[in-house]
Amino acid sequence: MAARKIKLMIQYDGTCYHGWAAQPGLPTIQGTICQAIEKLTGITAEVQGSSRTDAGVHALGQVAAFTIDSPVPTENLVRALNNLLPDDIAILRAVEVPETFDPISDTQSKIYRYTIYTGSVRPVLQIRYCWHRPGALDVTSMAEAAAVLVGTHDFKSFASAGDQRLSSVRTILKCNVHSEGEFIYFDVQADGFLYNMVRNIVGTLAEVGRGRWTAADIQRILAAQNRAEAGPIAPASGLCLMEIFY
Repeated sequence: MAARKIKLMIQYDGTCYHGWAAQPGLPTIQGTICQAIEKLTGITAEVQGSSRTDAGVHALGQVAAFTIDSPVPTENLVRALNNLLPDDIAILRAVEVPETFDPISDTQSKIYRYTIYTGSVRPVLQIRYCWHRPGALDVTSMAEAAAVLVGTHDFKSFASAGDQRLSSVRTILKCNVHSEGEFIYFDVQADGFLYNMVRNIVGTLAEVGRGRWTAADIQRILAAQNRAEAGPIAPASGLCLMEIFY
């Protein structure tokens, strides 16, 4: 049977994993999926993911691809792989794509959602999927500040020190903030993200929400191109990769 390139849509709870990327001796999403493919087919496949989500970060719309030469029909891969994967990882779809498909370079944009819970008592059934930050935040002020980030900017002030990319210029297409009861949601869509960029943005917007800064300070932070000027990093648990557009 000729080799096929398979595109996967994946969901996962990242709480118990050291991020997407495989690491020797550590549980990772990529490593766990590769193990499932090898158990199913006997073949060691390199699964390339669109986003290298960090330890503790979740996904509802991660995309990955791998090439395989196996008699297992593509339409059977979802059920077969899910039978081999742990309960906190699920394959939603598996489709055959052209060999030229690249889950990283073919990406047009991605959407991440960050969730804050402001109630006084931690929400035990949602605690793995939010930042429990007790105390009211000014959602209107945060939304005004978030709007400053929309457009093409140098986001060096929002990149953690470990980011090694040659350019820190990115285009944010959407940066919305809204509340539902005691939950606050931050939806950020961009053509690409720097290391910890969304978590650093949320940590900074939270400083606006508590009255320390205003939308004008976001302009100042962007212009500084210095991570020390921005706010603290928000915890990984509140971040979820929602969708990738091609």
